[in-house]
Amino acid sequence: MSDWVIASQLDAGINQSLREHLETRYPGIRVHDVPMGVPSDLPPDTRVLLARPINVRGYQAPETAPPGWPYGLRWIQVSSSGIDFYPAWFFKGVPVTTARGSASDPIAEFVLAAIFAYNKHLPEIWTNNADWRFTALTPVQGQTLGILGFGSIGVSLARKAQALGLRVVALRQSSAPLEVDDVQAARDLHDLFAQADHLVLAAPLTPATRHLINAQVLASAKPGLHLINIARGGLVDQAALLDALDHGPLGFASLDVTEPEPLPDGHRLYSHPKVRLSPHTSAISTRSSEAITAIVLDNLQRFLAEQPLHNLANPDRGY
Repeated sequence: MSDWVIASQLDAGINQSLREHLETRYPGIRVHDVPMGVPSDLPPDTRVLLARPINVRGYQAPETAPPGWPYGLRWIQVSSSGIDFYPAWFFKGVPVTTARGSASDPIAEFVLAAIFAYNKHLPEIWTNNADWRFTALTPVQGQTLGILGFGSIGVSLARKAQALGLRVVALRQSSAPLEVDDVQAARDLHDLFAQADHLVLAAPLTPATRHLINAQVLASAKPGLHLINIARGGLVDQAALLDALDHGPLGFASLDVTEPEPLPDGHRLYSHPKVRLSPHTSAISTRSSEAITAIVLDNLQRFLAEQPLHNLANPDRGY
């Protein structure tokens, strides 16, 4: 096999795992570390790019591709599940595959942690003095969990939630049947919001879904609804969200994502008494590198064998 290069923006640990895998099986393939951001100055014999998100922390890539794009690339593997972190030109010229599924279980666990924290009044009930005050805590069993978007995150979450005694109702954009037994399909978005005690946003962000959760949808919510967003901040009209928290019917919001990220200092979501914010961290785990490495290696084997790649990105679909 002729010598060629995998240019990688991924962490050093992942790159080293790839080198160790390749050195005995494909010694002609080298892994070359390249910086994050818009790909440029790749070695001339680069065939594969392993890319990290570009449009993050307020940065927006140029709307036009760099000169010569896509260079000599034949395949791009990104480390994210979503594809809204990349400019449109990134998907023109060569196949792009995602890491969809790599963080499904950690995100599902994060959602359950948010549900327990809300129902059990954590961390408010922790005490550090003798002034003990007892608070009635709400059982999770018997409540209804709504899931908007039923991909790998929704499937993992539904199974875990059912094991805890939650009733699960879901809504997905496709007409495909829901893959988990006893998960009920909502009639529409308003019905989903009306049924749920906790409602998780796990849908992709596309032009069609931007501000999908607006004032009209929020007005349909079951009184006291706990809204959890682990998908994208752009799904929610944040002004409408604040109004629904201030005046009802929403009871609480656990937000791992916002728009923009991070929010500017002084934004009301930082200090609102009915909001908990986390810094887009639900997908990050101590095993993230292992999960992403496994996906990269699987697709690399397929690429070398000229077999169909897994998780091909579809910009129209949003993932």
